[in-house]
Amino acid sequence: MIGIDSSTQSVKAIVWAKDGTAVAEGRAPLDILQPDAMRAEQNAEDWWRSAVTAIRQVTGAIDPALIDGIAISNQRETMALVDADGKPLAPATLWLDRRAAEITKVMAAEIGDHEMHRISGKPVDCIPCVYRLRWYREYMPDLLDSAAGIVDVHGFLTRRLTGTSAATWTSADPFGILDIHEKQWSRTTLDHLKIPTKKLPKLLRPGELVGAITEAAAAETGLKAGTPVFAGGGDGQCAGLGVGAIKPGVVYLNLGTAVVGGVWSPTAEISKAWRTLVSPTGDGYILESVQRAGAFFVNWFVDNFAGGRSEATFRRLEEAGLKMPVGSEGVTVCSHLMGCLDPYWDIESTATFTGLGPQHTQAHLYRAGLEAITLEFARALKLMRTAGLSLEQILVIGGGADSRLWLKIVADSTGLPVVRSLSNEASALGAGISAAVGSGWFPSFDAAVGAMTRVAERIEPDLSAAAQWEALSRKQAAVYFANRHLEEVAKQYQVE
Repeated sequence: MIGIDSSTQSVKAIVWAKDGTAVAEGRAPLDILQPDAMRAEQNAEDWWRSAVTAIRQVTGAIDPALIDGIAISNQRETMALVDADGKPLAPATLWLDRRAAEITKVMAAEIGDHEMHRISGKPVDCIPCVYRLRWYREYMPDLLDSAAGIVDVHGFLTRRLTGTSAATWTSADPFGILDIHEKQWSRTTLDHLKIPTKKLPKLLRPGELVGAITEAAAAETGLKAGTPVFAGGGDGQCAGLGVGAIKPGVVYLNLGTAVVGGVWSPTAEISKAWRTLVSPTGDGYILESVQRAGAFFVNWFVDNFAGGRSEATFRRLEEAGLKMPVGSEGVTVCSHLMGCLDPYWDIESTATFTGLGPQHTQAHLYRAGLEAITLEFARALKLMRTAGLSLEQILVIGGGADSRLWLKIVADSTGLPVVRSLSNEASALGAGISAAVGSGWFPSFDAAVGAMTRVAERIEPDLSAAAQWEALSRKQAAVYFANRHLEEVAKQYQVE
């Protein structure tokens, strides 16, 4: 199976064997365009060009006739407006785009923030595409009305591969215009935006057949014409699938650029402490916690204050951090370098370091940053447990999973065993699993996960420090409120 992971900064095509082994791999970069501080865009044609490059690398390494199926994992909350031929009419807008920050409140008032949250499962925030659609309706209505299609990355690439533009329940879900209960495009939301349903891709269940590779796509990619393409999904859900987080008790945590973690739920539990998403199998839901600045915050700190990213720098910081007690000897961090999603949904929140003294070093700040990011996730998990969900272990992926210190902090602060996935390409593996189920390799997603996912190691939590972690969590959470109310505090103490 080929799992294509079209993410924010690159496209990867990985060939997976039936036991989950990566047989061949291709990749190509994607550029992010930032015309100003509020906009983040890409040329949608680059999604296809990079996909072709990545696929060409694997079809050059293996016999294309051996490929039994293909599925796509795509960057979420990203969309393109296209013409009748599927050509982009304007730059695609990414999940990083914040142009709709102000109009978000307008739309929430028009439909009702509680109703928007109930329909989509997403608290009101500028990331979902729905608010950019409202921005287009307000400021560029002619462009919106002239578009023949509004597509996610999944829909754009499936059209190029098969001639059919298709979204899955999980690739459409982050748009914010899917009714997650009915698993249909929301007429309430679309009618308000004056967008006909015909402009949107058809919706498919994960693993369902999209179509077959066309002769034209075969000529460009080296794939065999007629190779089936199956519905994949959003990269976050595919990552959960790639580590097997599709049943009670299994939590996934991606320590990537953004830190994303979630747990499966049989019902669509709604809360501002998480986003509610359709499960990668189509059965049940994923309750997902998201921090915009995860490893991005860590790398920003190391680049600007610790000498720059190198193996030696990280080794030094890790070794020193492992020797420190819980709480980094008084240093506390708020890691909201790019605003805050759950639970405050505050785009204006900023990052801070507090409690500094002459005894503190770069390593104290480094460890305190890891503690802050992890504790925000741990608090979300605590709320999920109070909602009645079982939490038994955390399966960790992403670049941050290489940090022994970070994995120990995750285990100790949550009180749960941490299991590191053998493959860091969980999104591409999740896409491969979707194709494997669709093609009939396996009778179910459970069977496919059992055969294709593997783990590297297990870290047990130190439960003796639970009280210390609970105290640190209360202290660290308070920093956000202190930051946001500095003006009120200044007035209280008559500070000019």
